[in-house]
Amino acid sequence: MGQLLFVVSREAIKRYQDFKRAFSDQESVEIILDRRVGQRRRAAAGPSDPGSDRRHADRRARPDVDSDLSSLGYSVVRLTKPARFASSSNTNR
Repeated sequence: MGQLLFVVSREAIKRYQDFKRAFSDQESVEIILDRRVGQRRRAAAGPSDPGSDRRHADRRARPDVDSDLSSLGYSVVRLTKPARFASSSNTNR
């Protein structure tokens, strides 16, 4: 079974605390606050400056997360590969 990642809106601190408490004994569940702050992409200065925004597509692979964060205050993502946070205690370096 894959891990579950709960991403909680910054405006839903109470929900974040409730989830942390409810899933504290579940090793396969991670609760995090949404760390994104606005849109980092710079708008092009004009039609003569197409190179100021080099990204051609949105890098977010799960656009439904934004929708869930807006409507529910959280989103749940099933991770199929081990997440980076799961290997933080790895001693094989």
